[in-house]
Amino acid sequence: MGQAEWARELARTILEEPLPRRWAHSQGVAAKAESLAPILGSEADLLIASAWLHDIGYAPDLIDTGFHPLDGARYLRDVERADATLCGLVAYHSGAINEARERGLIDLLTAEFHEGRSELAEALIYCDITTGPSGERFTVHERLAEIRARYGPGDLVTRVIGINEPLLLAAVASVEAALADVR
Repeated sequence: MGQAEWARELARTILEEPLPRRWAHSQGVAAKAESLAPILGSEADLLIASAWLHDIGYAPDLIDTGFHPLDGARYLRDVERADATLCGLVAYHSGAINEARERGLIDLLTAEFHEGRSELAEALIYCDITTGPSGERFTVHERLAEIRARYGPGDLVTRVIGINEPLLLAAVASVEAALADVR
């Protein structure tokens, strides 16, 4: 069984029943990750695995700090004994370092996990930020607007989205350019 297959089953077990909408989002993110195989080659399996697992930290049984990237990565490391690169992708996905800073968790995040390779981090951003909350395809601008509307103007997540917007837009543009080169 490949890493992506293992990750799919683990994410399904963790998310499907308690968080069906989050499970639908993860399915959409993973499908988008599968579409990037032509530009990732041998790294595709790792990206797809991280796509399946990026939001498992939302699961009620995994919540520790309340910061889903850190909680999910800790579970993967401590319980599943997952690969350090996979744990890092989950821990830092979609600009999580800025949210960790805002939540006062930056020291924990950086002490426990390494950010990993930028091309995989960009690819995971692309997959996550172009997939809606129920797994539907969104443009990056639609997704940013949806997040802002869902959380509201005063929320920490909305503030962090504003901080992360240049990073998110650049990652999407980079992946779209790479995809255009192989078509």
